[in-house]
Amino acid sequence: MSIEATPLVEPAEIPESMLAWQVTAIGEPGEVMRRKEVPVPAPGPGEVLIDVWSAGLNFPDALLAQGKYQVSPPLPFTPGLEVCGEIVGVGEGVNRVRLGERVIGVTSLPHGSLAKFAIARSLDVMSAPNMLDDASASVFHIGYQTGWFGLYRRAGLHVGDTLLVHAAAGGVGSAAVQLGRAAGAKVIAVVGSPDKVAVARKLGAEVVIDRSEQDVIAAVKEVTGGRGVDVVYDPVGGPAYEVSKKVIAFEGRIVIVGFASGEIPQAATNHVMVKNYSVVGLHWGLYGKLKPELVVRAHDDLCSLVEVGALAPLVSQRLSFEEAADGIARIAAGNTVGRLAVSPP
Repeated sequence: MSIEATPLVEPAEIPESMLAWQVTAIGEPGEVMRRKEVPVPAPGPGEVLIDVWSAGLNFPDALLAQGKYQVSPPLPFTPGLEVCGEIVGVGEGVNRVRLGERVIGVTSLPHGSLAKFAIARSLDVMSAPNMLDDASASVFHIGYQTGWFGLYRRAGLHVGDTLLVHAAAGGVGSAAVQLGRAAGAKVIAVVGSPDKVAVARKLGAEVVIDRSEQDVIAAVKEVTGGRGVDVVYDPVGGPAYEVSKKVIAFEGRIVIVGFASGEIPQAATNHVMVKNYSVVGLHWGLYGKLKPELVVRAHDDLCSLVEVGALAPLVSQRLSFEEAADGIARIAAGNTVGRLAVSPP
């Protein structure tokens, strides 16, 4: 049942301008992002205006600045794909959210969340989980939705399966580890440095492999008795995929969710056939366009898991607004653990 766009509170007074980070040219985030005073955008048909309470940083924010993402908003644009905040304005035709509602979701570029106000399609925002504070809520939507669709829908992860997660201490990987445990799978986490081992264990991984010190293939074969793993969750690509195809079990599933390494591997279909495994892709953003009802279903399921304590976003740092560009640069360099959340100006 849709909710009429009647206010929960009296409409807020919206200023004419605001402070925002803007990508002014294509290049490295730390070099091309500038803080500027810009007009507050107005929501168009089907859109909402959000008073930003916290912004979640993601690897695609870096790709957008570098001109390597699948969409290229016109310059200059305000980055920040993920948000938690309050709806303070609605455009024509909006009937599923209300003024004053605390929401999370994905912003509509060029008006991202690294500003005081952001724009989003009403279909791309959901009620924020009550048990999460603003920073945790702002990093909850994309990572856990990606994990839910990748593991539960695309890979069909079952109770008793063995799941291997690459970059398990990162933003996307940390969510996958928790979702794997919630599904009753045995989770093997692969991390890139000794300091991330304890992080992955705390997330719930039963086995943690530090690829900087261990042979991942040998370690996986040892802990699985030579059988391999049922599901691989790969947001890295490149060398990680080469490992994945060597440790995948009979009728296993490799889920491709990204290429943080910057290297896009090519799947040898003869190897896929001979070993009898599947390589499946996940472009989560397509579900919001083609099957939005599944995004709502996933959100409800994820909120239920939060309520029972099975999921808790790993917010490693809560940055000030002035530190946002540096945070995106660190994500691009692979120098972060978990998620970074940014306070509004």
